Amino acid sequence: MLRVLAVDDEKPLLEELLYLLRSDPRVLSAEGASDATEALRRITRALETGPDGADGIDVVFLDIHMAGLTGLDIARLLAGFARPPLIVFVTAHEGFAVQAFDLKAMDYVLKPVRPERLAEAVRRVCAQLGRAAGDPPAAAPAPALTVPAQPAAEVPEQIAVELGGVTRFVPIADIAYVEAQGDYARLHTGEGSHLVRIPLSTLEERWAARGFVRIHRRHLVALGRIDELRLDAGTTTVRVGSAELQVSRRHARELRDLLMRQAMG
Repeated sequence: MLRVLAVDDEKPLLEELLYLLRSDPRVLSAEGASDATEALRRITRALETGPDGADGIDVVFLDIHMAGLTGLDIARLLAGFARPPLIVFVTAHEGFAVQAFDLKAMDYVLKPVRPERLAEAVRRVCAQLGRAAGDPPAAAPAPALTVPAQPAAEVPEQIAVELGGVTRFVPIADIAYVEAQGDYARLHTGEGSHLVRIPLSTLEERWAARGFVRIHRRHLVALGRIDELRLDAGTTTVRVGSAELQVSRRHARELRDLLMRQAMG
């Protein structure tokens, strides 16, 4: 079972978060800290006593915007330790997701926190630590879980995206291109963009049957959305709506062939 520290400088939000965490049967204990200084003091004590000590902390549920040090600052400090607790960011701001996952965060939960979304974050932490409800802190790690690729015939028509605690379903047909952002991918449509926690390589595999092709290590493009292919001084780019995207050399020839076959029907 998990030993949790929740950190938020807004007392009502901290109390609500602690209530939800303590209601989860996989959580052994959940303590709160209302500022970065208090949080660092508790985490330092936990690191000094060791992960199996009386003050041990398995995971920190951490707000980002706080007075003084931010949650990102705390995560950077913890990254310097050999065995720091895991980090789950809990924030009202979508825009820090890339930085959060660059700091090896386990999850990124948006406020207002929904119980089922928080339960999913707890599940991910348990999976990382190899624990289930009732397991002692020293439980042996479970083998890594490999999610099989979805068959092309079962590719869904929509993808779920979350913003501010609200889940929306975006038709895949509306997506013009996808941009890699750390462990996240940003989906670009004609109306805006959405961030999802799915690696670009996974979307490349799943959406190949829907005409999405890799043009660069950072970009996946819907072939039918390419308006123009340009070759200038050895550099290949494509125009997708108002966006101009670079095509890497290793993908340029394959892309030209695909576009030619598409043009010929």
